[in-house]
Amino acid sequence: MVIGIIGTGYVGLVTGACFAEKGNKVICVDVDEDKINNLKNGIIPIYEPGLEEMVKRNTENGRLSFTTKLSECIDSLDIVFSAVGTPSDTNGSADLRYVLAVARQVGSLVNKKLVFVTKSTVPVGTAKKVKNAIIGELQSRGIDSAYAETMVSVASNPEFLKEGSAVQDFMHPDRIVIGVDDEYCRNLLVELYKPFSIDASFKIIITDIPSAEMIKYASNSMLATRISFMNEIANLCEKVGANVDNVRRGMGADVRIGGKFLYAGCGYGGSCFPKDVKALIKTGEEHGCNMKLLNAVEGVNEKQKEVLFNKFFKYFVSVDGYSDITAAVWGLSFKPNTDDVREAPSIVLIKNLLKLGINVKVTDPIAMSVMKKLFDETQITYCKDKYEAAENADVIFVVTEWGDFMNTDWDKIRQGSTKLRAVIDGRNMFDRNTVEKIGVKYDCIGK
Repeated sequence: MVIGIIGTGYVGLVTGACFAEKGNKVICVDVDEDKINNLKNGIIPIYEPGLEEMVKRNTENGRLSFTTKLSECIDSLDIVFSAVGTPSDTNGSADLRYVLAVARQVGSLVNKKLVFVTKSTVPVGTAKKVKNAIIGELQSRGIDSAYAETMVSVASNPEFLKEGSAVQDFMHPDRIVIGVDDEYCRNLLVELYKPFSIDASFKIIITDIPSAEMIKYASNSMLATRISFMNEIANLCEKVGANVDNVRRGMGADVRIGGKFLYAGCGYGGSCFPKDVKALIKTGEEHGCNMKLLNAVEGVNEKQKEVLFNKFFKYFVSVDGYSDITAAVWGLSFKPNTDDVREAPSIVLIKNLLKLGINVKVTDPIAMSVMKKLFDETQITYCKDKYEAAENADVIFVVTEWGDFMNTDWDKIRQGSTKLRAVIDGRNMFDRNTVEKIGVKYDCIGK
């Protein structure tokens, strides 16, 4: 099968590489000429474990290629996947300008039967807008209206990729959701995904298109809800003397609840949860539904991103001025194994520290080059590792649960900073006794 992927961002590039890995010929299209030239030369725009090797391997064997010109390849394609961005608009709704622009471009170019699949996360009703945009372009070219209706089949195939394990998630899915309204489209997509069905737990779920569009938003919003709920419980645990880890284990042992997404922390971030919760709230507003629970989920998360700074302020409130205080921030990305800093709790923390005139030193195994686009080296100091960041620090903030942070020599930390007063752990990575044995205060979430 010959597949076109429009958009070589996170979703598009992973999707294209994984389809090529299963033997399909894949052509990735993007308007960013520099990005396409880099991809042709093996330069990957994002960090994702296993992706670089997969892209290089399939490019070398001829199954994966890159271009800026959809017009030169569209006649060879059986399926087009639209994987362009859907950022939050100023009112919280999903901005569909790129999705509809791609639909119009396809409609202006297509000359044969084609399946058009929306892979981007889009609100319910987007498929209708996409179909109308394509048909409008076909009709403007003089194509008969009845034929235009059947020439391009539209489908929804939402992605369920976790940053840091996206390649693994795509190659070994727990489910594939396909929203279709015609048999031709259904059969072609089921055939495309058959090679991924090695795992016994794999399921293809065929639905109507609006349901497929809703499944993605509902899934992410449920996970965000679990995180915000546990953060609320964690904050209460601190007040009543309970331990949120014990609470989590007790809850997770209930088969009706399960143990995933029950970890308390300093708030969720990334490209999906914040954006998708906002978009679902907005969709509710547009249809007369007040999404009270999701409004609360969003509010809890924004408040939780302030927790680390508030804990810091509690310990250092008596300080006369903050200009001589140095803070070390361990972890910048919103989660480990990615360089994505979008909506990351680290950004909120750093901004608050800088407002007080505090000297900020940061470290992250992957995300420092990305963070430099937000904070330059005149604002904060970028350090090669956790030990360099901790030198002469008054406080250490643990913001991202990178595995490298787990094995920390605390005696070495103390030798590097005799004035260290507190370690504030936003991910509950460390044992209190291990840290406090060097004579510093240890604080975390929910204990």
